[in-house]
Amino acid sequence: MQCGGSDGYSGITANPSLGAASDLVVRHGGTVILSESPETYGAEHLLTRRAVSREVGQKLVDVMHWWEEYTAREGAEMDANPSPGNKLGGLTTILEKSLGAMAKAGSTNLVEVVRYAEPVTAKGFVFMDTPGYDPVGATGQVAGGANLLCFTTGRGSVFGCKPTPSIKLATNTPMYQRMEDDMDINCGTVVTGEETVQQVGERIFQKMLETASGGRTKSESFDFGAAESAPWVLGATM
Repeated sequence: MQCGGSDGYSGITANPSLGAASDLVVRHGGTVILSESPETYGAEHLLTRRAVSREVGQKLVDVMHWWEEYTAREGAEMDANPSPGNKLGGLTTILEKSLGAMAKAGSTNLVEVVRYAEPVTAKGFVFMDTPGYDPVGATGQVAGGANLLCFTTGRGSVFGCKPTPSIKLATNTPMYQRMEDDMDINCGTVVTGEETVQQVGERIFQKMLETASGGRTKSESFDFGAAESAPWVLGATM
């Protein structure tokens, strides 16, 4: 699960809809991976209270402490977020962004916290420590074993993510209509009242099954995404 180019609708349309789909994946015996540690900052308590054990919850707390030290060492701040594009889309603080990003996690228990690119072997909802920069975060998830990416966007980020299929989820209808060639699902119907979050989540889940069974995403139809692998390099990567 990734979000990029978030806007003011991300936390109320695409992200919670993906959370509903994530719950369905977990309930059917699958695994979902939430990442982007800097974009969890300020809302991590929503995950620690869902941890299956104190040990798992402490792992996430330790991740956040490491990020505070990491950014201070590099002369940066965790609050130096959202990005200019996020702000143009209606987000003003990292707390707003983090609360919206957390919605992708659905409602199931947090079963494990893993390091960047560490193999994910647990079944259920897992958190992977990654930067918030989408290509780096997604690369770590794929390296850890993710074979399907769901990418929510409100500003129109494009991310094909070879070799893993990338399902693009638009947060609002106007952007979806402008970029229909690259967006797989319009979640803006939640705002207009045409669908509920659960209904859009079911559509996302069915799209996951279709794609996992060989169906092609919009990015795949354009053969897009071969140059997007970006490992976490030395130095500050937020």
